[in-house]
Amino acid sequence: MTDVAKKFLFVSYDGTTTDLAWTVAREGHQVRLCLEASGFQDVGKGFVDVITDWKKSVDWADIVVFDHIGKAEEAQAIRKKGKLCIGGTPYTDRLENDRTFGQEELKRNKVRIIPYQEFRSFDEGIKYVQENPSRYVIKPSGDAQNLKQLLFVGNEDDGSDVIRVLGAYRETWSDTISVFQLQRRVTGVEVAAGAFFNGKKFMEPVCVNFEHKKLFPGELGVSTGEMGTSMFWTQRSPIFESVLRPFESKLAEEGYIGYIDINCIVNSNGIYPLEFTCRFGYPFICLQEEGITEPMGELLLRMATGEGNGIKVKRGYQVCALIVVPPFPFNDPKTFESFSEDAVVVFKKKMPDGIHIGDLKQENEEWLITGQEGVALVVSGSGTTMRDAQKQMYTRIQNILISNMYYRTDIGDRWVDDSDKLRSWEYL
Repeated sequence: MTDVAKKFLFVSYDGTTTDLAWTVAREGHQVRLCLEASGFQDVGKGFVDVITDWKKSVDWADIVVFDHIGKAEEAQAIRKKGKLCIGGTPYTDRLENDRTFGQEELKRNKVRIIPYQEFRSFDEGIKYVQENPSRYVIKPSGDAQNLKQLLFVGNEDDGSDVIRVLGAYRETWSDTISVFQLQRRVTGVEVAAGAFFNGKKFMEPVCVNFEHKKLFPGELGVSTGEMGTSMFWTQRSPIFESVLRPFESKLAEEGYIGYIDINCIVNSNGIYPLEFTCRFGYPFICLQEEGITEPMGELLLRMATGEGNGIKVKRGYQVCALIVVPPFPFNDPKTFESFSEDAVVVFKKKMPDGIHIGDLKQENEEWLITGQEGVALVVSGSGTTMRDAQKQMYTRIQNILISNMYYRTDIGDRWVDDSDKLRSWEYL
């Protein structure tokens, strides 16, 4: 691309790309960051130039980067003006936000999907399960799908647990959940495949990744957005070719620029796609930074201009874990204020590699926790084997001191069993 410093404007909801913005700034570019969520106004301060009104900086910027859905119209308008912009389109926003639309688009592209039904009434959903007893997954659509605690995976063959949960949701969540799906539960390995898209085609290699969503080791406790991820880059993935490659021409027609992936359940019978992510994922973008060997600013510029198809990446495996503090994953301002606000991040020895900032601000060269959610850091590691990557990550974590911090100690452990199954089914 160019050695000339560019002006990057990052528009985030609650900090998905805070660390990416800091990375680009350290590469020598000018960076402004705007967080739109209430309570996150201090996140990133001291690391980059934090602003409150991103629209006033659009003319200043050489490239605008949106990290969340819901900004498709703005992104399209910016691109139409001839300015570089990474972000969604109305089509890709709908792929992620409207579960039924996403499933129907998969079906239209001849991708096999799991049987599902959409409901706008809890009573109708209960009646359906009573008449069609089986194991189901309850999946809210729209904004409610961001409340991870509402996704419920049924275990009873007759659906009785799903009926009880739907009854409870009817009493407590009717104002929040207006549309939901009941999807037949399929067992197997949960795995996601994705790639960056440059407005014309996928930028390869592609990512294959495994999310760890539960709060505690062993997949126990409440569902969080994510507690950590393991991944690898590959030139060819049968999963990617089956579920995302069919969308390449449509994404090009839309002029989509950004990251897109889809998580799936796979087993000996086939690949069953679940839902799309049409934006940078969190903490996944931090993990991708660990595995990408070219400057991130250069990659973003190449993506936005449609230049080049290849990405320079590490071989082997990458893994990352969230370092969190109370009240994560809950929203409890009083607990955050009592236990975590302005808590100091201390390193036993200086170690910049693999450390990605979360909801932090920097004052007098000290890293302090701010925001509301209690996400302090994302720590990553790489290795020629998954065990090597884990060892590097957890060695880095042992160097960190934060009052009341917690994290999962088993990120990547599933790989041994999962990889055996995926190989036997010929998905690796």
